[in-house]
Amino acid sequence: MIGLAGIGSAYGVTIAGNAALGALKKNEEAFGNYIVLCALPGTQGLYGFMGYFILQGVLTPEISWLQAGAVFGAGLALGFVALLSAIRQGQVCANGIAAIGSGYNVFGNTMILAVFPELYAIIAFAATFLISTAIL
Repeated sequence: MIGLAGIGSAYGVTIAGNAALGALKKNEEAFGNYIVLCALPGTQGLYGFMGYFILQGVLTPEISWLQAGAVFGAGLALGFVALLSAIRQGQVCANGIAAIGSGYNVFGNTMILAVFPELYAIIAFAATFLISTAIL
């Protein structure tokens, strides 16, 4: 979960960062907006990291096969959801950055639309929490 979520966040922030570099050529004054939008896809990596801390209490030498399967399944689910949502959120942010660079006032709208891909990472994180409480 940490690896997949981290890879997704790395891709997502790179997609948004590349767009910010292009937009800086047109509109340097909006650099603060670009930074915020570039950072958003990085949150999915944090969800993967927090998911590990939630499940680490189960990872003991006495773990059962059922518990191990639940941890593995939760880790894969959170990892893949975070991977894909971070990449897609980076694309949404990149489009908003390009529009801001072209002079449009769409920062707030972009923030709202960028929340939608992240919602699924939050749901996967919540499911990981529920799984952890069920297998303890």
